[in-house]
Amino acid sequence: MAGVTDVIFRQICKELGADVMVTEFVSAEGIMQADDRTRKYTEFHESQRPVGVQLFGADGERMGEAAKKIIDWKRPDFIDINFGCPVNKVVARNGGSSLLRDCPILAAVASGVARAVGDHVPVTAKMRIGWDENSVNAVEVAKILEDCGMQAIAVHGRTRAQGYGGEANWEVIDAVARAVRIPVIGNGDITCGADLVKRRNTAVSGVMIGRAAMQNPWVFREAKHFLETGEVLPEVSVEERWELVIRHCRLAVESRRNGNEKQTLTAMRSRLMAYCKGFPGAKELRQRLCQVSSIAEVEDLAAWTLAKLELGGGLNLESVESLAANLQ
Repeated sequence: MAGVTDVIFRQICKELGADVMVTEFVSAEGIMQADDRTRKYTEFHESQRPVGVQLFGADGERMGEAAKKIIDWKRPDFIDINFGCPVNKVVARNGGSSLLRDCPILAAVASGVARAVGDHVPVTAKMRIGWDENSVNAVEVAKILEDCGMQAIAVHGRTRAQGYGGEANWEVIDAVARAVRIPVIGNGDITCGADLVKRRNTAVSGVMIGRAAMQNPWVFREAKHFLETGEVLPEVSVEERWELVIRHCRLAVESRRNGNEKQTLTAMRSRLMAYCKGFPGAKELRQRLCQVSSIAEVEDLAAWTLAKLELGGGLNLESVESLAANLQ
């Protein structure tokens, strides 16, 4: 979820019912070098607690020192170690899921962080079920992490080779949960309350929602309501979705130290496209979202989409500025 779970998005998810959140993962080496950009990723609002800061790296001693620095800066509720990221540039640096192939280094990293942090805050880990289908070693890895002092483990039910394709293997997640004494959090293919109910027959202590929230941060509210009542909430309207998109843009601009609107919106383009999947005129909308550089442009696109929905299609984007002016 790098590039997604920044401080603004976590604020939105918290408001919509998320219980516990984790920051974007940060490089332990970046923390040790006092890199301001890296440190920015560890920021969070007090209202977002409980929240953990997630680290990645392959040197247990250096990661332990980085964890202590983070605790001194802001004292998160826990430190999380990433053993799950499948991205090539992370794996190439011997981080993320690459350590699933090297259990001695994985153990050194986990124990190094746990030893350095001591009793200050809990240390947890996020992992995948293995490197590929021929080396699914999640139970073995989970036992090692438990022995190294991890106080909870989140397991994504795919191998590194799968990336985000195929289906998450909840049978392996269940086996992990039954093999260790610490809490295990299941992750993978949870998009609604019905998905949560389906996983109640596993031994997990909780469920983590990740990519589903990129398009639908309302998933936390919807899932909780389904668990409590068995009822599916009405689909969130396009109007409400656009209100959140525009609010996210405004909060993001306000949060930047220099308040640079163009830089902020340029950086948000992929996020905006994720929000707008399934909107009326989605193909044309995505093409325009790839070019937005101001909140006003996003507002114009919102006006065009809502008008297109009301009129049943046929509206050309060339007239969107005059239409937006009439709607505002």
